[in-house]
Amino acid sequence: METVPQSRRSFITTLALLLASGALLVRYLTPRLPAQRQLLVSAADADVPVNGALVFPAERLALLRDEKGFYALSLICTHLGCTVKVTADTLTCPCHGSMFDRQGRVLKGPADRSLGRLQVTVRNGVVEVMEG
Repeated sequence: METVPQSRRSFITTLALLLASGALLVRYLTPRLPAQRQLLVSAADADVPVNGALVFPAERLALLRDEKGFYALSLICTHLGCTVKVTADTLTCPCHGSMFDRQGRVLKGPADRSLGRLQVTVRNGVVEVMEG
């Protein structure tokens, strides 16, 4: 009889490694579906006056409105993560004094990046703010 150069144990090990490699290859070559965007807040468009803001402290965001339309800003300071306070003409961080304009751009440091913008959609008189 002829001798087999491979033992049963090494054959099973090789087979298991081959199957695991194939599964990983399929996993990384398959395109991912885009993540569902989650609704953060919604409000009636009449609740936000022109050049005004509607602040949602629990979600740490502000829904603002100007002559061009609605937009939403994250109220998380880009310096160290404190919650920014909304005033009539600026957004101010009470922790370290950073100031932002109503578009979220830095007016005064120590923050060096603008506030994050969130996606806004308006449908049937309702303004919805989505993450991302």
